[in-house]
Amino acid sequence: MRTVHVSAGRPYDVLIERGLMDCAGEILEQALGKTCKAAILTDDTVDALYGAQTQGVLERAGFQVCRFVMPHGEENKNLAVWATMLDFLAENQMTRSDVIVAVGGGVVGDMAGFAAASFLRGIKFMQIPTTLLAMVDSSVGGKTGLNLKAGKNLAGAFYQPCVVLCDPDALWTLKPEQLADGVAEVIKYGVLGDKPLFDLLKDGKWHDRMLDVIQTCVAAKARLVEEDEHDTGSRQFLNLGHTLGHAIEKCSDYSISHGHAVAIGMVYAARLACRLELCEPVVETQVVSCLKANSLPVAAPYTAQQLCAVALSDKKRAGSKITFVLPDAIGKCELKKMVVADLPELIRMAVEE
Repeated sequence: MRTVHVSAGRPYDVLIERGLMDCAGEILEQALGKTCKAAILTDDTVDALYGAQTQGVLERAGFQVCRFVMPHGEENKNLAVWATMLDFLAENQMTRSDVIVAVGGGVVGDMAGFAAASFLRGIKFMQIPTTLLAMVDSSVGGKTGLNLKAGKNLAGAFYQPCVVLCDPDALWTLKPEQLADGVAEVIKYGVLGDKPLFDLLKDGKWHDRMLDVIQTCVAAKARLVEEDEHDTGSRQFLNLGHTLGHAIEKCSDYSISHGHAVAIGMVYAARLACRLELCEPVVETQVVSCLKANSLPVAAPYTAQQLCAVALSDKKRAGSKITFVLPDAIGKCELKKMVVADLPELIRMAVEE
């Protein structure tokens, strides 16, 4: 079994191995040092695949289990569904000595983590991500939250899990476009600081290296979380492609998924970097080629004006400045603080070919 230790304010391990979901009860008992009441929080798609299995595994280890099932989809990552989660926890008399088990993709992990951070002012939670995107990114680092009408992830908390369990066997149930969502985040890690990882992905033939890919990405994120747990400095590098990616998601009313939107956002970031003469034009070409090789989109049907209106509400904005992550080359990026007043022109430069 592969282990990546995350030395955050509350340290924990990310465990990576095939078949780990069948060991979830033993792993959770070891992380907590006891058994207790466990509330599984999942969505209807994942529940049909793994809900009963996970409940059975936990019960056999001695946990008393209840299960909450939310509707799937980014559009349900909202205050109303989150409130029903909290009511469920209260109705089942969960206490601060109990635990939440998040089973699902990024939406479930973010919502369950925020519920764990909020209910009784904080109870422990375990992440069992079932998508590649969640395994390599959203389940690690303690960012939890939900979307508001104004934009994505505008409410939430930094709240670390007690353990993360990554079982790549779960990925075989994903549709190709769902797997591609995760690949976009893997490509992001390559562009940020790992050219060999980028090179592994550029022909789309990386699937036999799944465990290596997950471990590499988790280790990269762990390093940034350890340096900057609350996202005020170097952790902001992880936002490559996300400023305009989140705007694309919002403009599409979330019909364009997170990974696909981030892919497009990376193209726009590379194009902007080229036009600001921070990198050579070949960088944009390399990013576009790698994304296409992995069945990811490279453009969105929204104008610079439409994207700008949403980006002005982005949580990465700080007063009159907003931070962009722009590539100097494949494997090297920089943080650039931009004046908000320049945003319309910057987005135009990024979007227009």
